[in-house]
Amino acid sequence: MTERMESTESVRAIALAAKAASRELGTTTGEKRNQALAAMAQALRARAPEIVAENSLDMEAARRAGTAESLLDRLMLDESRVEAMAAALEDLMVLPDPLGTVQVHRELYNGIELDRVSVPLGVVAMVYEARPNVTADAAGICIKTGNACVLRGGSLAARSNAVIARLLHEAAVGVGMPRNCIRALETTDRSATDELMALHGIVDVLIPRGGAGLIRHCVEHSKVPVIETGTGNCHVYVHASADEDMACAIVLNAKCRRYGVCNAAETLLVDRSIARSFLPGMLSALAHEGVLMHCDEEAYDCAIWTRDESGRTGIELNFVRATDEDWATEYLAPEIAVKCVDGIDEAIEHINRYGTKHSEAIVASDDGAAGRFVAGVDAAAVYVNASTAFTDGGEFGMGAEIGISTQKLHARGPFALEALTSYKYVLRGSGQVRM
Repeated sequence: MTERMESTESVRAIALAAKAASRELGTTTGEKRNQALAAMAQALRARAPEIVAENSLDMEAARRAGTAESLLDRLMLDESRVEAMAAALEDLMVLPDPLGTVQVHRELYNGIELDRVSVPLGVVAMVYEARPNVTADAAGICIKTGNACVLRGGSLAARSNAVIARLLHEAAVGVGMPRNCIRALETTDRSATDELMALHGIVDVLIPRGGAGLIRHCVEHSKVPVIETGTGNCHVYVHASADEDMACAIVLNAKCRRYGVCNAAETLLVDRSIARSFLPGMLSALAHEGVLMHCDEEAYDCAIWTRDESGRTGIELNFVRATDEDWATEYLAPEIAVKCVDGIDEAIEHINRYGTKHSEAIVASDDGAAGRFVAGVDAAAVYVNASTAFTDGGEFGMGAEIGISTQKLHARGPFALEALTSYKYVLRGSGQVRM
């Protein structure tokens, strides 16, 4: 039997087992599912050294393969990150049970009582890259919502994902969850992703989380409904009315807090009227963080002036001329594009052309300008005088998130529990028949 045939059978068998588990899981009580989350969090804490040891092997292999630093940051687990994973599971416990909620109640003309009640989706498949924390987040959110999950992590995190999924499954089953409620595809054969995407009628929804290539491939080829998590070509626009110290702090946080995350700012837009006063200090601050700046003509001139003036301070500016390609680039690295614009209309036009509808920010003290920006920019999250770094399920009070959606149907922005439920209509009568 060929490896591909074995893979096909394995993926289908795992999905079918998860499908069977989902039927039982969907009938469990919220209390029982919270017990499972508590056991899963405890398992992560108790076995943290084992998780970190397996992750270190993934890290060594990734370094040998020349993996970019931004991906290594996403891949790396230490005990503090394992603790954060456990705490995220516990955060889910305090959230209301998303199942069994009566969303609509009415009595029909014929006396039948109609309720619309929230229910699980069934089997949720996650396809993701070098983010082992997603294994815990996805498993936890699926347990909380009564969904079975099939997890297909990237090969870079194969050891980390396998041990986390195994520990979480053992913990959940140990307190009464159905066997196969949490399953991971451990094969490194890339065809497994395509096989998973073909299981229409077994897998109820597919959620890709990773780079643009992975997401595009899933959207274009999946036979299973997809919730599209988008890439993050995010912008910070500094309006002429901005408090420049505030703007500098926001840009630094949005760009430099973590380079390899989808809510990191990748382009800085500055009103041309304040470029000469704002950019020298801003460029110096970015240079201090080691950021390479891709500058348009005016920003490039400011960078030259800033370099000459700051040379004696020891700060080395690293900058190049921007190309059209830079405006559409998600760097996920210590790089940023810098462009001067003639006011808010050009800024909005630029963002709507090159942005990925993820997270966009304006820094402005002019409420009218802020209002125009909020109304005109098409994105899942739009900020006024705050960093794009806050686009996160935990920061939005949702607990652990399963992704950030840039589409408009079903889910948008950080999504978690509610997005993994559907509903059914329950009708109670007293013998009515339709004429």
